[in-house]
Amino acid sequence: MINSRFAVAIHILSLIAASPGKPVTSDYIAGSVNTNPVVIRRISGMLKKAGLLQTHAGVAGAILTKEITDISLLDVYRAVQVQDDLFAIHENPNPNCPVGRNIQAALEDAFGNAQKAMENELASKSVADIVHHLSP
Repeated sequence: MINSRFAVAIHILSLIAASPGKPVTSDYIAGSVNTNPVVIRRISGMLKKAGLLQTHAGVAGAILTKEITDISLLDVYRAVQVQDDLFAIHENPNPNCPVGRNIQAALEDAFGNAQKAMENELASKSVADIVHHLSP
């Protein structure tokens, strides 16, 4: 299931993109997101691990490692989301019930197709597309 880390990660990247070449601090980002800087540092660490952000020891803030046109929303999603399926199927239906016995197989295709459609949509959009909509 998608949580707010994904939206916050896009927010972080959008703020950094708005300040090209200047490191943006977690305190500044936290003020914009309206959250604790620790949350920003945790998510920024995930983005760094995915190769989307760069930091330097002793220097406050982070910078992007690539152009925002080259960062897909799927890249961001994969950086911050636990690699679980979008939809969870309950694990222990009653095998003695005709519905319980077959529900998992029946749902796997539908849920898998929905997840693939979402991933395709995210892959077709970049952080630049989001930033473009932020400008008045």
